[in-house]
Amino acid sequence: MGAQLRVYKRRIQAVTATKKITKAMEMIAASRIVKAQRKVAASMPYATELTRAVTAVATGSTTKHALTTEVEAPTRAAVLLITSDRGLAGGYSSNAIKAAERLRERLSAEGKEVDTYIVGRKGVAYYGFRERKVVESWTGFTDSPSYGDAKNVAGPLIEAIQTETAEGGVDELHIVFTEFVSMMTQNPVNNRMLPLSLDQVAEESSTKGEILPLFDFEPSAEDVLDALLPRYVESRIYNALLQAAASEHAARRRAMKSATDNAGDLIKSLSRLANAARQAEITQEISEIVGGASALADATAGSDK
Repeated sequence: MGAQLRVYKRRIQAVTATKKITKAMEMIAASRIVKAQRKVAASMPYATELTRAVTAVATGSTTKHALTTEVEAPTRAAVLLITSDRGLAGGYSSNAIKAAERLRERLSAEGKEVDTYIVGRKGVAYYGFRERKVVESWTGFTDSPSYGDAKNVAGPLIEAIQTETAEGGVDELHIVFTEFVSMMTQNPVNNRMLPLSLDQVAEESSTKGEILPLFDFEPSAEDVLDALLPRYVESRIYNALLQAAASEHAARRRAMKSATDNAGDLIKSLSRLANAARQAEITQEISEIVGGASALADATAGSDK
């Protein structure tokens, strides 16, 4: 019985130590969410206005450009998947990977060859384990991305969209990331970054009651679009990285809170079992003492006779 009690005590100590770790990780994630939300909010106006400027330039000119002109029969597409570098975030990375897989299947069904670009060790490990080709990958900054990181990611994608498909380029550029909606809701989404859907942007602007600004292009609309192309891709990727980081912290906080609560429930259960084992041990010891005393009394009574 004593051995069983020691087993319970060791398990309680182990679970208590784990609970302290998960509680600390929950608090760290909660503190980082606020900073990530502020960065997302700060990046939104720039990305929105840049999209509106690109739309205004495209709708105000007849120039054909990779930023706004769709290929009649696209044959190749690039998909940028954003996952996390670290685990313990519930289904955050797996949900984004599933969304990328669905997008890949849809593009393949449309007859398009898919080039995959990945951000985050989880996505790299997933594709590496399955021996799938990855054109390029980036790791080490998913929990706190900077604009420089977004530029590094955007560089190869911009080069691919500007290169002819016959020479290894792509006709479309898609991005899969986890959109931060609230502390409890984060949704994996896939958006087509290029070519920019002018009808969709115009519809969103009209829904919000906005009017696209009028610009004079100097020296030409094509030169303006050439200058805006890298800025647009970088800003969209940066915003997606920030939303993914906020979603990662929120998912990790929720997962660690669940782990902490489960550890507390397990400690209570083990404590009840340990108390029952201790009580059984005490009862057994009392029974042995009473039995010994009775045997001694019987022996003493027999010798007196």
